[in-house]
Amino acid sequence: MPETRLEQPVQDPRCAEVGCGVVHGAADTITRVLRTVLIANRGEIAVRIMRTLRDLGLRSVAVYSEADRDSLHVETADEAYLLGPPVAAESYLRIDKILEAASRSKADAIHPGYGFLAENEAFARAVEDAGLAWIGPPPEAMASMGDKVSARKTAIEAAVPIVPGTSEAVDTKGARAFAKEHGYPIALKAVMGGGGKAFRVVRSEEELDEALEGAAREAQAYFGDASVFCERYVDRPRHVEAQILADAKGGVAFLGERDCSTQRRHQKLIEEAPSPAVDEDLRNAIGEAAVALAKAVGYRSAGTIEFLLSPGGELSFLEMNTRLQVEHPVTELVCGVDLVAEQIRIADGQALGYEAITPRGHAIECRINAEDPAMNFLPSPGTITAWDAPTGPFVRVDEGFGAGRTIPQDYDSLVAKLICFGTNREQARKRTLQALASFVIEGVATTIPFHRAFLDHKVFAKGDVYTRFVEDEFLEQLPDLLEKVEPQQAKASASSTAPAAEAKRDIAVEVGGRRYDVTLWDRDGRRVFRPLEKRSSHHAGAGAHDEVRAPMQGKILKVLVEQGQEVEAGDLLCTLEAMKMENHVIAPREGTIVELNVEAGTTVDTGALIAVIE
Repeated sequence: MPETRLEQPVQDPRCAEVGCGVVHGAADTITRVLRTVLIANRGEIAVRIMRTLRDLGLRSVAVYSEADRDSLHVETADEAYLLGPPVAAESYLRIDKILEAASRSKADAIHPGYGFLAENEAFARAVEDAGLAWIGPPPEAMASMGDKVSARKTAIEAAVPIVPGTSEAVDTKGARAFAKEHGYPIALKAVMGGGGKAFRVVRSEEELDEALEGAAREAQAYFGDASVFCERYVDRPRHVEAQILADAKGGVAFLGERDCSTQRRHQKLIEEAPSPAVDEDLRNAIGEAAVALAKAVGYRSAGTIEFLLSPGGELSFLEMNTRLQVEHPVTELVCGVDLVAEQIRIADGQALGYEAITPRGHAIECRINAEDPAMNFLPSPGTITAWDAPTGPFVRVDEGFGAGRTIPQDYDSLVAKLICFGTNREQARKRTLQALASFVIEGVATTIPFHRAFLDHKVFAKGDVYTRFVEDEFLEQLPDLLEKVEPQQAKASASSTAPAAEAKRDIAVEVGGRRYDVTLWDRDGRRVFRPLEKRSSHHAGAGAHDEVRAPMQGKILKVLVEQGQEVEAGDLLCTLEAMKMENHVIAPREGTIVELNVEAGTTVDTGALIAVIE
């Protein structure tokens, strides 16, 4: 096979007018012959990486769990290998099984995507020790930035602006001492975490014990380390982040900033580039700080430095994500750069060849999650019965599912990302609204109605969102706004229940853990999927009359009541974890708990009886 040639991005002057999002320029011959790349991930990010690999003439290898046998990423790959059961600890987090799949497929490199092992330094070292190219940053940089306390120290040494915080993990006593010195509110964060997981805001001493317990429990569950540290909490901030690329020769490029202020429970919902709150002077300051930090840790590959921006314009370092971000497409569209292709070039040892790329136009991304905004964003796993994604100029959809595919309850709820480009923010906003209006997903609830209501809201239109705006001000308006959102009807071509044009069936078989696609010819050739029953509109956790039933399959993390206890309507009964989210099960009415059927650690099915209230 001839050597693959990867393009070095040089913006074409046409991009200034049309924002084409296409990489232009001369080609550099890679120094290593790359033929096959294994993607150690699933869902939409695995599919997105495979598309770049196909553009570059490289083969792709998928890995999957038993829950993902029929997933899009498995069918898109050139080869696919079974890892194990649905539980991530027995499949997507098994370094040994991933390396075994790489060996069997004769992969030359591994791309981790984001999530799972993407920021695990031990995985990166194991990949390099196996003689494979690691399409990511050096393990040492991952370790330095993965420990959030260590990252704070490095940021301070690099003169990156930062709010006061503890220099080590804290217990209740240490957290109280920090709050006494700096005042409430304070923020609790996981030492080894990020992405909004295990994040708690404490506004008074009375809240501290419970918040610390919850943060530590979530940190242990997500990151395997219950350590928590403190920072002074910035009220009503914006979330602004810098995209950088760094090569192994010391070159670091700043590709502009993104605004990720539209969040719920510290999880991003909408991202855009550039930020409507950043002027040229602040943009330069953000770029200088990001480049300084990347150089301080000897960074390589794509990385993101996150900041909080206070209402007064004060910039403060939040964390560095040593991986590709979920929201990377908005940067790709405004910069005309394929960030995955650049990661591959860098992993091959090539120099960037540029120090910065000036963004042009505006891009907005909406995360389409399988969650029901009408039911407090209750996760909605199940089978998609119809799918009709929007198309058109400057509209991009990065999907991980489609009609007839099942969203498992074992992983996060991200189904797809809708990204739209405009020559300015208002054009991008209107184009995104038009695309959302034609995006049809049936069989499961999604966040599409939320996005349509939110992008049409005057606060978003003005660009005045802050990180808690959704929870503090918007959610109380959401029920009325959702009633005004007209439901979309699937086109005939969007449903997977239509008869096949030919009498054949494509099925998948596994031989020795490797997946093979086989075509069977028969007299019918149809594949029919039954739609899910219509979801109840009652509040999550409320069953018929006095019964409280599980709204979904999951694990009980904590029970806050006991049999015989009196409760009020709205009291929290227990916390249920499903699709990597903590969900509150509340009392639908006042009364006495006369029956309680769960305890911490109990696994429940959808509809299981949790409690009875009289």
